[in-house]
Amino acid sequence: MRAFSVVRSMESSTCKNQSSPSPPTIPRLALAISTTAIFTLFSIAQPCAASSGFDPSPSYTEFIKTSCGFTIYPDVCYQTLSPYASTIQTSPKEMANAALLVTLDGALSASNMVSRLSNAGGLSKREARAVIDCVETMSDSVDEIRQSLVAMKTLDGPEFETNMSDMRTWVSAALTDEDTCMDGFQERGISNNKKVEGPIRSSIVRVAQLTSNALALINRLQ
Repeated sequence: MRAFSVVRSMESSTCKNQSSPSPPTIPRLALAISTTAIFTLFSIAQPCAASSGFDPSPSYTEFIKTSCGFTIYPDVCYQTLSPYASTIQTSPKEMANAALLVTLDGALSASNMVSRLSNAGGLSKREARAVIDCVETMSDSVDEIRQSLVAMKTLDGPEFETNMSDMRTWVSAALTDEDTCMDGFQERGISNNKKVEGPIRSSIVRVAQLTSNALALINRLQ
């Protein structure tokens, strides 16, 4: 529950804001799988509506809208998942799977953004340390979401309860990692730094919303 409250706090803050020792060297974030490869790997194609002009059944979009009503961020949920209506149709599992894929895509984008910022230079020692920590925690978040997708692929097997428990654990951990990234700036007294913390906050808040929604949809599979 703490993770959700921190996300709400971060979202509120986002709406309101859009010669020292050399900083430590910040490692680049190595991402083993590209976003394109991940979407291919887990068999979520581009939406039919976008690729062929096919209009998905109104019942599909209505199912998504209703299901999104059980999430903390229903508007974000519908906006990001309705393009996949033809794949999701009325399947709760396909919807949760699509939510994880969208979350992973967002986490990868956020991780790349933090990595680019870390290598831009001109950071103070405190700023550099906070960004280092954020790079590491976002890397963990990406790995945990990937693990959740693997468990989702075998969800219908004999280890349903184990895979469900694993998915909940990994997605909850990913949400905590995203919160931890932002906590690092506050703990170092640079939470109002628009040059560094501002851009990261905006990106991480979005990922945290996606992660929260994915967890809510996973919980409805039980």
